[in-house]
Amino acid sequence: MKKTVWIMNHYAGNMFFDRGGRHYNFAKYLKRSGYEPVVFCANSRHNAEGLWFENDGLWHEHTAEEINVPFVFVAARDYAGNGKQRVLNMVDFYRHVKKAAKAYAAQNGKPDVILASSVHPLTLVAGIQLAKHFGVKCICEVRDLWPESIVEYSSRLTRKNPVIRLLYAGEKWIYKKADAVLFTCEGSYDYILEQGWEKAIPREKVFTINNGVDLEQFDANRAQFTVEDADLDDPEQFKVVYTGSIRRVNNLGLLLDAAKQVTDPRVKFLVWGDGDELSALRQRLSDEEIENVVFKGRVEKRCVPDIVSRADLNFMHGTSSNLFRFGISPNKLFEYFAAGRPVLSDLEAKYDPTETFQCGVFATTGEEIAAAVQRLAGAPAEEYAQLCSGSRKAAQEYDFSNLTKTLIEIIEKG
Repeated sequence: MKKTVWIMNHYAGNMFFDRGGRHYNFAKYLKRSGYEPVVFCANSRHNAEGLWFENDGLWHEHTAEEINVPFVFVAARDYAGNGKQRVLNMVDFYRHVKKAAKAYAAQNGKPDVILASSVHPLTLVAGIQLAKHFGVKCICEVRDLWPESIVEYSSRLTRKNPVIRLLYAGEKWIYKKADAVLFTCEGSYDYILEQGWEKAIPREKVFTINNGVDLEQFDANRAQFTVEDADLDDPEQFKVVYTGSIRRVNNLGLLLDAAKQVTDPRVKFLVWGDGDELSALRQRLSDEEIENVVFKGRVEKRCVPDIVSRADLNFMHGTSSNLFRFGISPNKLFEYFAAGRPVLSDLEAKYDPTETFQCGVFATTGEEIAAAVQRLAGAPAEEYAQLCSGSRKAAQEYDFSNLTKTLIEIIEKG
């Protein structure tokens, strides 16, 4: 059995402080299975100014006490937004993590395997180079398709752009050099086929582990951190819950459009979250006299399990993308599954777990959403119970205790 597993994720610092997230959970269950995980991350905060710790050295080691796993915070410059400083922050991590890893190995011993995870590809390159240096296996985990995502969301950059073509070449190089390639969406090998890379990157070296939920932590938080809320307590209401950001990109105006068309007086839409669109949406409630929507404001993440578990229907809402042809794996979806309640999704995607486990319904327009909500509000008890059961089965399938077993199989393969 390979023992020491280094996990490299530029943005895993948030996971250390949140005590959760994909690689925190992988580390937790690897540790329980007899492995010695170490997480390398940048010392800079993502989507927030400031550093986690003072950059008075190349790296700092701090132990995540609840799971007894070391996190190595690598020096990288502070930045804000998505400009030049963020790019330089990525370069900092790429350069410094290699030096820090070698220094860490001199003190603690080298790894047996490296799991290098994107978002950006420089972390994958660093992982491949370090694995070669130590003579060990490198698993490259791709959580965001670069540059495909750039092409998809950019109005200016196309596949013919010289920089984009260079990025595609670099992506192919990463996949070829990695000992295994791990994606978070089930249809990701479709992407390899679309690119025409199947000869260079055979199917047997490509794996999938979706995002998921730590049911142990979810159930513990649900029991410990409860929310006092009269709407959630009202047994006469059919409660449709949304949790998450309230920004223009989230397009929650669609939810208001749907709510206006719901005639069943029992239905109430309850929204937990915050963002720069909140005041405008609240103004719509007043101007348009929408009385079946309530914005509850920000809530601590640890309280979300209680909220979504007391819903009658959880709303998986977002902006559709052509990238969804390879599948979807949003973290929120797996929390909704764990709640054991049906899911209403407006994300049109292949390989959709909601469809696979028959635990929800799909609708895209305000009219379709309103109709789906009213139908579920009046659904026979047996039909509703089957949807609830499907959600919890999906959560068990995507429980990190199970997902980590798949990761261990990849680690031990070959």
